[in-house]
Amino acid sequence: MPAASDRSRLISIVQSRQNARVRELRAAFARNGREVSEVIGIEGEHLLAEALRSGLRLRTVFVRRDPSSAESARRDGSLRALDRLALPANVPVVELTSPVFDSAVETESPQGIAALVEPPVFSLAEAFAAPNASGPNASPSNPLVVLTAALQDPGNFGTLIRSAEAFGASGVIAMPGTVSVWNSKALRASAGSAFRVPVVAEKSSLAFSALGERQIKVFAAVAASTDSDAIPCSDADLTGPIAFLIGNEGSGLSAELLDRADARIAIPMPGPVESLNAAVSASVLLYEAAKQRGAKTS
Repeated sequence: MPAASDRSRLISIVQSRQNARVRELRAAFARNGREVSEVIGIEGEHLLAEALRSGLRLRTVFVRRDPSSAESARRDGSLRALDRLALPANVPVVELTSPVFDSAVETESPQGIAALVEPPVFSLAEAFAAPNASGPNASPSNPLVVLTAALQDPGNFGTLIRSAEAFGASGVIAMPGTVSVWNSKALRASAGSAFRVPVVAEKSSLAFSALGERQIKVFAAVAASTDSDAIPCSDADLTGPIAFLIGNEGSGLSAELLDRADARIAIPMPGPVESLNAAVSASVLLYEAAKQRGAKTS
């Protein structure tokens, strides 16, 4: 029974914030997205389940407990989450007191379960050759890519990655200024999609060079209200190898990047709104591309 086997692996309760495992967890959350690392910190039952589903290696799992009666319900919830995960037998589990656990993770209201995980490493080639969609136009030779330019809001970036997986994009290329995919907020917003969608950080020059070599047409996303010459997304042919270029939340795309794009594309909006945020814009464009390509979007 999972409950018995998982709980029997619990290590003695750790009460010190200076414990080596606790310091490793705290450091992982502190550096998530700030530097390249072989391990990241994740929190919450859903993300742990997604990491396992994605075939990632969990180095250590941490659960929160507190002997006080006021915390007993939270502890029971953490242990039930541990039971549901059905961890591989070789994953060690460490029980932390509530103050120690809360000091190591980033969220204000911790869910009581966290882990150290080895994140996937994707190549630029994989961002072009890993389509998730089905349909007559979905193939490794017909990539659907999202390029982000200085996308700084982690919630936007994570949501964009989730939409990329939902609508069958082959990958995301994060150009300079874009927040890291392993930023904790971006990771939570992706709801686990970041574990599977190839997200690659790359210089603009190399990204556009790779797109050109593969004859991928780049559509720069602009606001219809400010660019009357942009092609309405429903009128654009999005069935071939394409990339959507998404700009910064506040300043949009620079003139240099607009010049490097093959065409400009806009989302017609009958309402009195000048523009959508980056994640919503990317999601609408990806949906339109998926629809045109015959992907299953329902």
